[in-house]
Amino acid sequence: MTRLFVALWPPADVVSTLAALPRPNVPGVRWSAPDQWMVKVRPFGRVADRLVEPLVTALADALDGAPAIECAVGPATRRLGGQWLGAPVNGLDDLAAAIFEATAEIVPVTHPQPFQADIVLARGRVPHDLAGAPVGAAWTADAVFLVANRSSPRDVRFDDLAEFRLGG
Repeated sequence: MTRLFVALWPPADVVSTLAALPRPNVPGVRWSAPDQWMVKVRPFGRVADRLVEPLVTALADALDGAPAIECAVGPATRRLGGQWLGAPVNGLDDLAAAIFEATAEIVPVTHPQPFQADIVLARGRVPHDLAGAPVGAAWTADAVFLVANRSSPRDVRFDDLAEFRLGG
């Protein structure tokens, strides 16, 4: 069993914009590192290894010929369920719908809907006043990845299992 998700990785200029946001020392809040900043489009949770290949096939079929996506971060950070601080990413609704539709029969949808895209900046007991920092960035996403989360409590590790090119 492996924790899997479909994600986009923001480019270096977007990561720099996010890294410039204030990161105050707040008890109970753990700030994520830039190498953890991705936009999860479809979380799967723990998936049996035998389902990886069917997921790759389904995603390849669903994304064949899909256009590149204009992504926009902002306008401000937001608190997500009291446990996360995120930077919202707009422009992914159609892509997410196609990915959810293509994969739902392989891995049922168990995560809250409707889909919301965010780059998670912090986890823990996120106070209300930590949200609302202005942020703005944009990029054209030309790839989507099937990612395995092989992290441990001491080490964050994400492995791209498959890449799906967008835009032609």
